[in-house]
Amino acid sequence: MRSLRSRITATMLCVIFAALAFATLLSAIFIRRTESRKSDQLLTMLCETGAMSLDYYFDSVQNSVLKVTSFAENDLSTIEEFNDEQFEEHMKAVRDYFEIMANKTKGVLTYYYRVDPSVSKTVKGFWYIDLDGNGFKEHEVTDITLYDVEDTSNLVWFTIPKYEGRAIWLTPYITDNLDVRVISYDAPVYYNGQFIGVIGIEVDYSTMAKEVDAIQLYNNGYAFLGDAEGNLFYHPHIDVTSLQGSFSIDIPYDNLEDRSLVKYNFEGKEKIAACKPLSNGMCLYVTAPIDETQGEWQGLILNIVLGTVVILIVASLFLMLYTRRITKPLEQLTEAADKVYNGDYDFELTYNEDDELGRLTRSFKSLSDNVKAHISDLNAQVYVDSLTHVKNKGAFTVAVDELQKEIDSASNPEFAIGAFDCDNLKSINDRFGHDKGDIYLKTASRAISDIFKHSPVFRFGGDEFFVILQNEDYQNLNELKEQFDKAADMINKNAINPWDKVFISKGFASYNHVQDKNVDEVIQRADKFMYDNKRERKSGLCNYL
Repeated sequence: MRSLRSRITATMLCVIFAALAFATLLSAIFIRRTESRKSDQLLTMLCETGAMSLDYYFDSVQNSVLKVTSFAENDLSTIEEFNDEQFEEHMKAVRDYFEIMANKTKGVLTYYYRVDPSVSKTVKGFWYIDLDGNGFKEHEVTDITLYDVEDTSNLVWFTIPKYEGRAIWLTPYITDNLDVRVISYDAPVYYNGQFIGVIGIEVDYSTMAKEVDAIQLYNNGYAFLGDAEGNLFYHPHIDVTSLQGSFSIDIPYDNLEDRSLVKYNFEGKEKIAACKPLSNGMCLYVTAPIDETQGEWQGLILNIVLGTVVILIVASLFLMLYTRRITKPLEQLTEAADKVYNGDYDFELTYNEDDELGRLTRSFKSLSDNVKAHISDLNAQVYVDSLTHVKNKGAFTVAVDELQKEIDSASNPEFAIGAFDCDNLKSINDRFGHDKGDIYLKTASRAISDIFKHSPVFRFGGDEFFVILQNEDYQNLNELKEQFDKAADMINKNAINPWDKVFISKGFASYNHVQDKNVDEVIQRADKFMYDNKRERKSGLCNYL
């Protein structure tokens, strides 16, 4: 006969056992779904943030090439007579602009503008390289005449853009003469429908590889680059340049448009991947073994089954603390994402552990820094004059403010202001048209920039320019003024048309810490000397036209 105590004990044990079994079942279902959902979210978020970072990197290269190509075609349209002399002038203008864009672009190994031999036998173009990170140096160009430019298997950076007739990213290849593995973005240049040549930037393959290798997940997760047809551009475990045509990764590419996650088999291991198309036509894949994405939920379930009520309580407390450990950095990421959405890039992310959340946090911070830098680059472009490509009035105001801060801090900076005025611009505009007036201003701007090459040149407005001379140019001011006069005379001597000449009045004033209280006084003196020079030139009956 069982006692009441035994029955109560048995009943309680049954209730506890049933509750524990039910809780174990629910825990098993909950843990499995939560781990799977969390893994999918991490995989997708990492793929999206990585794609945004790579898009910024590739867009920087692509935008630079397209801007230089547009500049080149616009400059070609200004050529009155297409000959080698005019073509050399065109090449110099593109070279100067390309140098500016290449230095603003991340990861550039080489940049070039190559001319089709059928266009010119003497003007071949240019090729600049930076293999050691110490700046670009001009390199001897490849002799295109030694190749069949209609054969797209040779000189791919030249023949493929010519054949396609559009800007294009090329798959990795070994660049000519340098024996370096690169990818490149190349664009054809046309003049009145005629193919002129190719403008392109080659990016170090290892630089792109580092960007992709930085994307990691779990112990054996990684990222690679391909396209929607299964062609590989980069894979951390495969030498892409040595692939044969029969190689492929068994990913069901047809389903990628319907869902962001896809399962596949690679080297006998089941994997799951997230895919994100990039702006340059490639696709970023972030992949991880399925068994790693499942985590250790089987072990947790076993511990729950074998645990006691006390262990269950401790485990519950532990899970609460563990969940808090995950949600706190995610909350920080959410708040940071809201700030970025509203244009505020100043935030603090404290989580820096060596795990998936830590890598996600660091990737988000890196992405935010890249976007912030990109916005800064766009802001910098606001200060460039669209016609002459020197700095504009806004940039001059910023530079003057910086000099004034140095004066206010009693550091007594050494500098001089040069004021320039293009004489008779109105007459050229009235007689020959504003397009000739624009040529006149560009010629004057180049003349000033060529002589004062170590100093910033500003177009203040209309026909007026300023130069701020410091350091070497400040010390050699008198010599530079003589060189400028000689250069202007040479330009006028060789000019054929009135708008190709340069008649520029100039005035210079040096800062005197005893006499000058602010930069404006130096500018006013430079303006006065410039107008004095203008009156002297007019009294000399200078022939402007």
